[in-house]
Amino acid sequence: MKTIKSIMVLATLLLLIPCSTNAQEQESFIMNLTEFTVKFGQDNNFTDGVKKWNKCYQDNNGTEKWNVWHRLQGKGNVYVLTDNMANWAEMSKVDAAGNTCRNVALESIMPFIESSEFNTTRSWPQMSRKAPFGDATIVWVTNFEVEDDFTFNKIIKEVTSAISSKEGDKRGYWYRVMGGEGANYFVSTPYKDFAAMDMNEDNVWKVYESVHGEKKTLETREKFRESVKDIWSYTFMLEKELSME
Repeated sequence: MKTIKSIMVLATLLLLIPCSTNAQEQESFIMNLTEFTVKFGQDNNFTDGVKKWNKCYQDNNGTEKWNVWHRLQGKGNVYVLTDNMANWAEMSKVDAAGNTCRNVALESIMPFIESSEFNTTRSWPQMSRKAPFGDATIVWVTNFEVEDDFTFNKIIKEVTSAISSKEGDKRGYWYRVMGGEGANYFVSTPYKDFAAMDMNEDNVWKVYESVHGEKKTLETREKFRESVKDIWSYTFMLEKELSME
């Protein structure tokens, strides 16, 4: 986000956003999400452009890191770029290498983007797993549009605590969305690869029931349904060749 501050008028230059995968850190941090929908039939041109920009950035001694994720399901051909910041002050910093590569983005990336959307989120370490992100290449992301924030927060705390007590740690990394439209919260559950997704795992409500009993579980599930307006999920694959790790 550092370079983008000075050239916000160019949507595609959001690709200059740096990213790291330190979701495991227990101090709350800001994570920016930039979603790009690529024009039909232009995937190769888009990815080639990103690789060209990455090379330019490295050649100009750029030091920032970022990850690019490719969405598996849903409408359109969507890539998501992530960016972690310790605080808002980092928005004002300038990335000299990114500015130097500005024309590469204009000529080799922007023509192949249909649309882009930018959101800021804040990590929720109290609800998140403590284990490091590790070498995960797949994430299952579940989004929540919430109507009753207080009830939702209370239930998520109870459910994640139940999982932690039974399994030794929570399952995913939680984030609050700051402003914008759509989801208010989401949880990202990492997997080493697709095969890891085939492992048998109890449903979160099954785990909750093993701790609190059937009656309380039924009551809590009903309150949870009333607290949310919508829930949806996507799977994302890490594109290592497009990332700067």
